[in-house]
Amino acid sequence: MKILILGASYGSLLSTKLLMAGHDVTLVCRSASANLINTKGTEVRIKLRDEDAHRIIMSDDQPGRLDATTPEQARPEDYDLIGLAMQEPQYSSPAVAGLMKRIADAQKPCLSIMNMPPLAFLKRIPALADADLTSCYDDASVWMNFDPGLISLCSPDPQAFRPPEEASNVLHVGLPTNFKASTFASDEHNAMLKTLAEDIDQVRIEGKDVPVKLRVFDSLFVPMAKWSMLMTGNYRCVREHDIQPIQAAVHADIETAEQMYRWVDNLAQELGADASDQVPFEKYAAAAKQLLKPSSVARAIDGGTTKVERVDRMIQIIGRHLNMFNPTVDSIVATVDQRLAENAEIVEQSAKSA
Repeated sequence: MKILILGASYGSLLSTKLLMAGHDVTLVCRSASANLINTKGTEVRIKLRDEDAHRIIMSDDQPGRLDATTPEQARPEDYDLIGLAMQEPQYSSPAVAGLMKRIADAQKPCLSIMNMPPLAFLKRIPALADADLTSCYDDASVWMNFDPGLISLCSPDPQAFRPPEEASNVLHVGLPTNFKASTFASDEHNAMLKTLAEDIDQVRIEGKDVPVKLRVFDSLFVPMAKWSMLMTGNYRCVREHDIQPIQAAVHADIETAEQMYRWVDNLAQELGADASDQVPFEKYAAAAKQLLKPSSVARAIDGGTTKVERVDRMIQIIGRHLNMFNPTVDSIVATVDQRLAENAEIVEQSAKSA
C-alpha cells in the first residue's frame, strides 16, 4: 500500500513500522526536512524487549520505500491511506490547510495519531452531535469538509521525541507501547487497516519481535483512554512559572492524579465508552514512572510557543456539555491559558521593539 503521513517527527515512528512491513510511505514536512529525509532517510531508535540499548532502525534498510514532500507538492489522490501526525495548530497554516482540503475532496480514509482528535471524528459520537467544540481548535474550518466516516482516531500511546541535539530526521522512542485505532465506517477501509496491523505484527529483527504495534478496535472509544493520561500527566506538567516531568506530575500527588484520571474515564463512559475500552490507572501510573521528561506540550509552552493542542480545553467543554465539572480541569485550563497569554505578550513586545 501507499500511505501519505502529514508530520515527519512523530509520524516517522508509524512510517518506520509501515516500511518494515513492506509498505511505501511519503512524509509531508517542511522543505528542509524533506530534503534531509530524501537524502539520508529517517532514523528511529527503539528498544526491543529485554534489551538495554536502543536499536537504530534506518528507513533505507527497510523493504518499503520512503520519500518526503512539502504540503504544496503532496498529491493525496495517489495514496491508499492518509496519516495525520502533526500538532493540531499546524493544520491551520495556509499550505497544510490547502492540502487538507485536497485530502477531503479526494475522499481518502484518514488515520489520525494526533493527541487532539480531529473535529470530524468527534462528529461520529452521538452524545457530541450538538456540542460546539470549535473553540478548542486553532481553525475548526480545516475539518469541515471531511466525511466523519472517513476519519479514524488512533491513540498515540507510544512516547517518542526528537532529541534536540540531533537532526530533524531522528526520533527516539522512550515508551514503545501500541497505537490503538478505531475502525472507519467502511468495511473496505477497515480491511485495509487490519491488513496493515497484521503486516506490522509479522515484523522481526534477528528473529525478535519489534514493539509498537497497530491494534484495531471496533469501539470508537478505545483511543479516548489517552485522554485520562493527557490530563493526569501531560497537561499537569505545565505549572504557573515552570514545567515538570510527567513522572512528577503523576507521582508527586498520586491521590489528585488518580482522581483526575478516574474523572476523565467517567467522562468517556458518559460519551459511550465501556470500562473495557480504558486503561486502568494503576497501569498508567506504573508506566509514568519511566517518563522522566516533561510532556511535549509543556516543553513547547516553556519554549515560548503561543499555540498548542488544547485537549485540556476540549475535555473541559465536553464535561460542561455533559454537566460534569472538575476544579482540577479548570485549574489546568487556566494555567495553560495563562502561560500561552504570557508567551503571546512576549512575542508582541518583541515585534514592537524590533
